[in-house]
Amino acid sequence: FQLSWAVVTILYIPGCNMKMVPVPDQAFGNFFEGDCYIVLYVNSAPSMDIHYWIGNLSSQDEQGAAAILVTQLDEYLKGSPVQHREVQGAESTKFRSYFKNNLIYKKGGVASGFHHIESNIYNILRLLQVKGRKHVTATEVEVSWNSFNKGDIFLLDMGKVIVQWNGPQSNRSEKLKALLLAHDIRDRERGGRAQIGVVEGNAEEDSPELMKIMRAILGQRSGPLKEALPDDTPDYCQQTANVRLYNVSDRSGQLVVQEIATQPLTQDLLDSSDCYIVDQGGSSVFVWKGMHASKEERRSALSRAVGFIKAKNYPSSTNVEVMAEGGESAMFKHLFKSWREKGQTQGLGNVYSTGSIAKVEQVKFDVMELHAHPEQAAQQRMVDDASGQVQIWRIEKLELRELHPSSYGLFYAGDCYLVLYTYMRAKKQQYILYMWQGCHATQDEIAACAYQAVAVDNKYNGEAVQVRVVMGKEPRHFLAIFKGKLIIFEGGTSRSGVTSPEPAVRLFQVRGTNEFNTKATEVPARSSSLNTNDVFLLKTDMFFYMWYGKGCSGDEREMGRVVSDVVSRQEKQVVMEGQEPAEFWVALGGKAPYCSDKRLQNEKPPHNPRLFECSNQTGRFMMTEVEDFAQEDLDQDDVMLLDTWEEIFLWIGKSANEYETKEACNSALEYLRTHPAGRSPDTPIISVKQGYEPPTFTGWFNAWDPHKCSGDISYEEIKKKLGDVSSTSQITVVSDLPTPVFTNFKVCKKIFFMSL
Repeated sequence: FQLSWAVVTILYIPGCNMKMVPVPDQAFGNFFEGDCYIVLYVNSAPSMDIHYWIGNLSSQDEQGAAAILVTQLDEYLKGSPVQHREVQGAESTKFRSYFKNNLIYKKGGVASGFHHIESNIYNILRLLQVKGRKHVTATEVEVSWNSFNKGDIFLLDMGKVIVQWNGPQSNRSEKLKALLLAHDIRDRERGGRAQIGVVEGNAEEDSPELMKIMRAILGQRSGPLKEALPDDTPDYCQQTANVRLYNVSDRSGQLVVQEIATQPLTQDLLDSSDCYIVDQGGSSVFVWKGMHASKEERRSALSRAVGFIKAKNYPSSTNVEVMAEGGESAMFKHLFKSWREKGQTQGLGNVYSTGSIAKVEQVKFDVMELHAHPEQAAQQRMVDDASGQVQIWRIEKLELRELHPSSYGLFYAGDCYLVLYTYMRAKKQQYILYMWQGCHATQDEIAACAYQAVAVDNKYNGEAVQVRVVMGKEPRHFLAIFKGKLIIFEGGTSRSGVTSPEPAVRLFQVRGTNEFNTKATEVPARSSSLNTNDVFLLKTDMFFYMWYGKGCSGDEREMGRVVSDVVSRQEKQVVMEGQEPAEFWVALGGKAPYCSDKRLQNEKPPHNPRLFECSNQTGRFMMTEVEDFAQEDLDQDDVMLLDTWEEIFLWIGKSANEYETKEACNSALEYLRTHPAGRSPDTPIISVKQGYEPPTFTGWFNAWDPHKCSGDISYEEIKKKLGDVSSTSQITVVSDLPTPVFTNFKVCKKIFFMSL
């Protein structure tokens, strides 16, 4: 296996030779219906996930090859990844979360010609049917009015122009997601050099020029539109209490599957010498491989799960997860009454790496070791020890402005940056191009950042690995580049000519235990921003305090000292939680409640928090889980359910309707009642309104920004910025050619760049 150890690696399996072929980065999110794919994901923890995706039109040979190759890849990685079986149209929320922008299903497969998606290619004509709100899927359909209906959104992609047609019954959130998808296609596949127009299906007469273009491609529409089709969304949370545990053993010489327990399950039922199947009422099937199970039992785990699904007459789209002992997924742990990690340590401050046999050890980096053992590089998400060459540019007036090395690591939330990292591998230079987007950067700057990244990549013959980094989601290698001295300033910008007075009081939250994983993020200078689990730096004109929460470790305190020297040369005073002087609280505007949960001080929570979106915008009430959640995932149009195990939070968005609010409360009770782990129905349920979140809620989100939601851009604002395509270009459709060609294309001087 020759793999590039980036965050996500995708390989597809063409039917012609049944070998894995790497998918180019630009094609991530595009899947041919006639192929199978393998997706390797390295998440923020030292663990991996392997997904094999089955297209609806793929052959049995391809599906069998995918299963075999997944098993081989798992063995190559020493059994540490969690394996997932994904079926087109029924993908798990975890799989969908990798492709924040979209999933696009394309007709055909490799036999019909697989080509790398390249920037600035305009010879395209396709119609995409867009479905979904939180995770969008776009399916390539026949370019005809017969494909349209009243409820969905359609993108007519003609290369230089993309027309979005909104079904009369589609909602605002769906329109926004579809428009962001159109932006992503323009920026990622066309280098930002395509125009987007929007047609409202219930007011086509308001867009005569765009309708003229559509009619030139699709012909005159005859007859009424089809009625809206119900969204086939299998990823809603339909919890079931019917959970059963099966033992899989070959001790008798034959593989035997035997039921041994029903919910609620306990961890002591799992024996390291065997393999087990956990059936969650047919909605999901999990396979657990004990570390001392026989090689045959471990190798056949995935095929046994598929056979189990067939024997039970479950749908072929049933989700399957296969995991090794010590590498259990959060979903799997939630099926048990309690779960304790082997070698679990006290305190949340230490970050550990879990090896393939559940041995807990401190991470130690050796660049030669990483090159010699790529599986270790993947586990640590580190291509090297981050000692390569660094070059950084800031986006200024939509152009690149190179920064002086003295300012490396000082990032501002109002800016966008390009970070080019160069390192050696096999005596050849390799490049990683990070595109860092501040949360307060304008849409123009974000789009320009993507555009300029293409230009920089072209200078290196397209060899750079491009990584989009959103503020607050920095990958480990990116953090390591700055040797524990990355500081993100909340307000203002570092652009020349733009001056803003430095606040009299600044508060920084420091997270990390070594130079490879540490960063400091500026948070609102108030008492409610504190968290008992972290180190905080309080800077004023008169003094500088280093505040140590009771839950932080010695390593975290040491990294706090390192960062403090970068923030200020003032003399530092150490303040332990509970021993703060009066001046400390005065600087923060007075004492106030903050996140000081005793569980965060004493030991690692037994279960990870989970976030669900509660919505009825598709016509029925649904709960959809949000993987790897952040504050940005809180949708003001919906109600969100945050499960922290000992309490349930219902976050009510400003625009959530009364029905959603009422059903969310009922669903929270049903969620507890039917939870496979036998949760107490008396678990506290806490309702939180947007804008009034208590620290017990915000403490579960990293660097919570109380003003973030007020700055979200709406569908109407994005649409308004697009303007009218007909006013900025003249388009002539040559309809007598096999593929329509656009000529006389004139772009005005002012172009609005939009991007996710």
